[in-house]
Amino acid sequence: MSPARLGRPRLDRPRLFAYLVVLGLIWLVTYPLLLTLIEALGGAGTWTLGHFGEFAGRIDEWRALWRSLWISVASVVLAGLVGVPLAFVFERTDFPGRRVLGALVALPVALPPLVGVIAFLFLYGESGFVSRAVQTVLGLDQPPWRLHGPGAILLVHTYSMYVYFYLFARAALARLDGSMLEAAAALGAGRWRILWRVTLPQLKPALLGAALLTFMTSLGSFSAPYIFAGGYRVMTTQIVASRVNGQYALAQVEAMVLASLALIALWLIRRFQGAEAVASAHGVAPVRRRIERPAARWGFAALGWGLAAFMLLPHLTLLLISLVPHGTWTVELWPPVLDFGNYRELFSEPERLRPMLNSLWMATAATAGAVVLGLMAARQSLRQGKRLGGALEVLVALPWAIPGTVFAVALGTAFSVHAPWFGRFVWIGTPIILPLAYLVRCLPITGRAALAGLRQLDPALEEAARSLGASSFGTLWQVVLPLVRPAVVAGLGLAFITGLGDFVTSIVLYTFETRPISIEIQSSLRVQEFGAAAAYGVLLMLMSAGAFLIWGRGEGRP
Repeated sequence: MSPARLGRPRLDRPRLFAYLVVLGLIWLVTYPLLLTLIEALGGAGTWTLGHFGEFAGRIDEWRALWRSLWISVASVVLAGLVGVPLAFVFERTDFPGRRVLGALVALPVALPPLVGVIAFLFLYGESGFVSRAVQTVLGLDQPPWRLHGPGAILLVHTYSMYVYFYLFARAALARLDGSMLEAAAALGAGRWRILWRVTLPQLKPALLGAALLTFMTSLGSFSAPYIFAGGYRVMTTQIVASRVNGQYALAQVEAMVLASLALIALWLIRRFQGAEAVASAHGVAPVRRRIERPAARWGFAALGWGLAAFMLLPHLTLLLISLVPHGTWTVELWPPVLDFGNYRELFSEPERLRPMLNSLWMATAATAGAVVLGLMAARQSLRQGKRLGGALEVLVALPWAIPGTVFAVALGTAFSVHAPWFGRFVWIGTPIILPLAYLVRCLPITGRAALAGLRQLDPALEEAARSLGASSFGTLWQVVLPLVRPAVVAGLGLAFITGLGDFVTSIVLYTFETRPISIEIQSSLRVQEFGAAAAYGVLLMLMSAGAFLIWGRGEGRP
């Protein structure tokens, strides 16, 4: 063997495969964003800051940006005020029905954003059940309120996002070291002092994680502002309005500004989270406080069931509205006619059935692709060095930090030009673009789930399989996949829910032939076919609930 060959660094097959995965993720995740930035700057050869100058000179753009920011902060505060006390109630006290009620309280996480919004519209809107009941009881000529503007947005955000604080805080409370609480009590600390000086400091990492998730979700929220805000625009609705009005360059600038805000917020919160993180406790969790007095125990149970019923009201309202035939309910307090006509039309008319079939196959394809790509990226990130592995983790997590509207605009920009040598294809208007968008949106879910499962594996298991003659594929198929299956199934369930109920990317990229359930719901609401919209919502809710059960089983939840 020649000295030159001996001195040449050898690129082994696993590392070459890792580089290919990195290139694929760059093409799918960062390349569309880069192309959008280039187009916002006027395009190659015609560089200009004119579009950014137009953005900076319009007061409505700054107003939308400020609204997105303060609504996101307010959503964090309100969701925390609801979710954290609930976590303490269900994790630190013991009363009849606690386990069942604790699961029911988490149900809003399984409700797709658009479905939750229309459920609130039917329940609390000016023509909703609660408004009609108040109007009837008080004898009013007009509805007592309008579900409109920032208040309506915050109401929906609080209902749908308190679950993040509830789940994060409850999991952290279950891992608390009970000996620390006992030691503080033995030193004379009172209950409130223990809460502020011992318990909450240990919960900081979980609470900061929930705050980050809530802030980023609210910043990219589209359904609630689109339905309830009207002229009160935030950045996500401003982007879509610009595209609808044919101002594509301005929409690209708005997308880049919103992406920058999201990344800055992510960096700031991550930095604060790292500075405030404390070591995880490894002791025995504190014993739940058992309520001894029978009246108090059943009072807690009644309060819990009342809370669960309140959380289920939007679901039940959606189910009831789906049974109302079109044009039969006007001013009455209760619908005069209930039947299954909306469901019969949905399943008997091909054009009514197509959105549901579209959503099913596109969400399934996107989830399958996201699982495969996320598993490959997670596996390579752990097997390669810190630099390459870190790059893979960042690429997988990036779509989570960037709002869906931004990625929709970026994918529309990247795949509207035929330039194969530059990795660009005309996929706009084809059945490819929406599943691809769903895949990008689902990738952080499946990638992080796979990464969590793989980190728990003992590397010696793979080494033992290879020493016994198993190939790399055989080791993956027969050893690795069976062991990480619970984590992968958990990611699969959440990814499927995300793709199935997607509205924010669909409204930018859909065509009539590829329209999903979310777009059909919006179209039905626009022509006041409320029963049909609710029927689609119920089906979407049921399919999402099924995926939620799969996720719970994958995570090992009861």
